Amino acid sequence: MTDSTDEGAWLELAVEVDVEAVEAASEILSRVATGGIAVEPAFELVDEGLSTRLDPSRPATVRGYVPARDRSAAADAAKRTREALGHLQAFGLRRIGDLRTRIVHEEDWADAWKAYFPVLRVGDRIVIRPTWRRHRREPDDVVIALDPGMSFGTGLHPTTRLCLAALERLADAGDLEGGGVLDVGCGSGILSIAAVKLGAASAHGVDTDPIAVEATSANARRNRVARRVRARLGSLPSGDGPYQVVVANLVASLLVSLASDLRVEMRPGGALVASGIFVDREADVRDAFERAGLHVADRSIEGDWVALVVRRPPAA
Repeated sequence: MTDSTDEGAWLELAVEVDVEAVEAASEILSRVATGGIAVEPAFELVDEGLSTRLDPSRPATVRGYVPARDRSAAADAAKRTREALGHLQAFGLRRIGDLRTRIVHEEDWADAWKAYFPVLRVGDRIVIRPTWRRHRREPDDVVIALDPGMSFGTGLHPTTRLCLAALERLADAGDLEGGGVLDVGCGSGILSIAAVKLGAASAHGVDTDPIAVEATSANARRNRVARRVRARLGSLPSGDGPYQVVVANLVASLLVSLASDLRVEMRPGGALVASGIFVDREADVRDAFERAGLHVADRSIEGDWVALVVRRPPAA
């Protein structure tokens, strides 16, 4: 039954989760949240409120928005989400709280989710600025203006931050300068955009989700790098390689199955940034890379997530 008071209203579903469960919980909420999802990280304001600092020891909040006009459908969406989160708890992720619900009206909802995306500094120079926020730029800042849309890759998740920091280190070592970059699973395009802003000549993104391809293209335009960043629907092989640097922010099982394909995309002497690796799966990923003829040159970790920089040996 529809009530006139429900016109233009949304049911907000919110759950507090440990950082390691953010993407899993986001995927569950996205099944029903046609109004989009947002992730509110635990952060504190610093630098007189102009910057933020993440606190990975505290839980993040994942929010999804469901149309409330049909009360029965909204209640069913909440029920299915609550059940799915209960199943997720069985995997032993550290914290998954109780699902909370509330009604949010249209005039409040339109911009409310934007509050959960602060300006973030990653590494020494990279700054992720949501398009609706201001940032006082420092001389060496590499600023990425991002509208996350409905795709992952906002910079809030540890796997994305690890990739960005690794790209910055590669840039400092001269690995990006003038070269081409392949972004496997490009999502919002944040890694492609960062690569060209750090010195790469071009970045090509591939993703199996058409929404991600659209988001990458839109964000490239926002950052005025559309001529150097392009994205298309697909996966490996890209058909455009080899590349100086390949970025693959995926999951361990995909990295294992794609190890040989990723090697083919790399130039001799080139680098692969591989992330999305839960610490318990790191050994499996390393073994797969070694079998593919690659060697691990660098490792970084945040919480329970690991990123590896892997090298293809130079040509003899």
